[in-house]
Amino acid sequence: MSKSPEGGGPTRALWWWERRRSALLDICLAALAGLECAYGAYSLVHDRLHQGMPLALSAAVGGALAGASLVVRRRWPAVPVLMALVFVPGLFGVVLLVVSLYTLAATWEWPSRRGRVVALSALALVETFGMVSFAIFSPAPEPTATTEQMPPSWVVVVLAVLVAVGLTVPPVVTGLYVGARRRLVDSLKDRAQGLEAELDLLAEQARERARRARLEERTRIAREMHDVVAHRVSLMVVHAAALERIVPKDPEKAQQSAKLMGEVGRQALNELREILGVLRMSDAVLESQDGLDDLPQLVQQSEAAGMAVTLTVSGTRRPFATAAEQTAYRVVQEGLTNAHKHAAGAQVSVLLTYVPNGVRVAVINDSADGGEPVALPSGGNGLVGMRERVLALGGTFAAGPDGGGGFRVEAVLPSRLAVQPERLT
Repeated sequence: MSKSPEGGGPTRALWWWERRRSALLDICLAALAGLECAYGAYSLVHDRLHQGMPLALSAAVGGALAGASLVVRRRWPAVPVLMALVFVPGLFGVVLLVVSLYTLAATWEWPSRRGRVVALSALALVETFGMVSFAIFSPAPEPTATTEQMPPSWVVVVLAVLVAVGLTVPPVVTGLYVGARRRLVDSLKDRAQGLEAELDLLAEQARERARRARLEERTRIAREMHDVVAHRVSLMVVHAAALERIVPKDPEKAQQSAKLMGEVGRQALNELREILGVLRMSDAVLESQDGLDDLPQLVQQSEAAGMAVTLTVSGTRRPFATAAEQTAYRVVQEGLTNAHKHAAGAQVSVLLTYVPNGVRVAVINDSADGGEPVALPSGGNGLVGMRERVLALGGTFAAGPDGGGGFRVEAVLPSRLAVQPERLT
């Protein structure tokens, strides 16, 4: 089943013909060649050989069948050529010869079967040359003035060569050209189909990459919102719990705590507003500008919430890449948030150390000393997100109980993330 050339519905193939008009063309050519071969065979047997009518009619039927072999020229291209070679010596079958040689050269693959094409074409050339030469040199039954004045032999040979070449070479060359062009078109179609399939595959891969990118972006946004907002909200909850306890005892301290809680709430709202504003921008990067220089302020906020926390900085200060400083800041922020949640009243130490192989930050809290824990909601993704951030930068991350019953969160970022002196302008 194949589609019609006009782009309509499918058309049914007929035997070895892909299109019905190809079948019609071959039938017409076979009829024309059959008529020529039948007439030529009849004339040869009846007029030139002076045989009886039954034998002449038999020869005409044979010639018609030979010409009809063009019907199978697309399926078996050598058959019409062999038939033509049988009838060419009788000085007829020109249509059969020309069409069959063209089909042979056009339909047989070149160069895989060029030996057969060359052999049959050369045989047809030699046989045609011999036929023409014999027809010219053969003596007439009754000598006339014309036969007595024969042209020179070389003229006859040249004429025979020209006739033989004219009957065999053009069809073969034309067939080779058409066959090569047809194979080139088929090759280009196959290549176009292959490219189309490859483009479909690339489009599918692009859609998959886009889907993964959206998933990664949602994960990053969720992690950033957790890092930015969770710590502020945790401080607000701690301040609210402390405010509830000290209002009856120390109204002035309660007022200070309420003021701090308001400031923390406003900071959380500002940061949340910045995040939402960034989400509306197509080319913006969802990152805050917090770095290692902001750690003292972060520790002071936890101190104001009632945490016993100290910050220790050692080593020579070196600037690091923005992503590295933000990650170190988030690690400390997450460690302090965990201390607020799980170690209320414990002593907390924040360590910032510039070492030769990079920068180390750690948040260590002792075991809880009986302070009343604050019920804070937890999604369980904070430490996981920190680990992903640190490992993405090539650093190391550890979080777990230490030997003294407390808890330790530590990250080391490599020195290759440090800003080189020549880049400081």
